[in-house]
Amino acid sequence: MKRLLDLILSAFAISVLALPCAVVALLVKVSSRGPVLYWSDRVGRHNHIFQMPKFRSMHVGTPAMATHLLTRPEDHLTPIGAFLRKSSLDELPQLWSIIRGDMSFVGPRPALFNQHDLIAQRTQCGVHEIVPGLTGWAQINGRDELPIPQKVALDKEYAQRQSLVFDIRILFLTAFKVIMRSNVSH
Repeated sequence: MKRLLDLILSAFAISVLALPCAVVALLVKVSSRGPVLYWSDRVGRHNHIFQMPKFRSMHVGTPAMATHLLTRPEDHLTPIGAFLRKSSLDELPQLWSIIRGDMSFVGPRPALFNQHDLIAQRTQCGVHEIVPGLTGWAQINGRDELPIPQKVALDKEYAQRQSLVFDIRILFLTAFKVIMRSNVSH
């Protein structure tokens, strides 16, 4: 049922967001050199690596690591990068990952391939059994601000509480957080 809802919602979202995505793509292209999309290696269900697209918000050549680990991450942002991240517009291409089945609308955010501590802790708690999401329980409870053990605890709580009603609640809370631009540090 969740997969069917993901497909229906993503098809609807793509039809509604096609024009805004085209505008964002154009802005990314004219504001900095390099490709419009950044494809990062992410950890999916069963720790399978998949390619996740985002609108590029960082300069070409920025190290592939969690943004908060960069020294002066603001120096790596493109001219429109901060806006894309604060508005979460950089996440829109992930609708493709939802259609492919690599991601869901709701689930733990997919870890970067090199976030070994996060991957190990999620695996130990069984969170790796869940399809990662565009948003999740940890996302709306701290996003960039959470230390890894707290993020994993929230991911584990999500795994235990999974339901359609809980997913809908997370989606609504996500919309609120995006509008308020809360918990985004870069």
